[in-house]
Amino acid sequence: MHEMSIATAVVAQVAAAAETGGATGVETVLLQVGELAGVVPESLAFCFELACTGTVLAGAELRTEAVPARARCTGCALEWAVGMPPDLGCPGCGGGAAELLSGRELQILSVRWADGPAHLPAHQEG
Repeated sequence: MHEMSIATAVVAQVAAAAETGGATGVETVLLQVGELAGVVPESLAFCFELACTGTVLAGAELRTEAVPARARCTGCALEWAVGMPPDLGCPGCGGGAAELLSGRELQILSVRWADGPAHLPAHQEG
């Protein structure tokens, strides 16, 4: 289950930041998840709860922010929603060369600490 490795990595990063910053509790973790990241949000939430057990994150809530997949045609510059399953053929000119603009994100956006001045470095990859 790949969601467990993601949850474990997120918990480890947030716990390390809490320790460094002196926080003793975490209320909420906001994670940005791209449509093409291959993550099932419900599975990730379940795994996150398990991974938090016995850590400073015990009882923390995981919130996810979905990022839709978008692409741009390298030929005509049209941008479109890629969808699932991904369609990387340009709907404007029919070209097959596209640049993926978004949809692969998997990063911690923010942490709400229960107490203390802890901080998490911006854009930690999960």
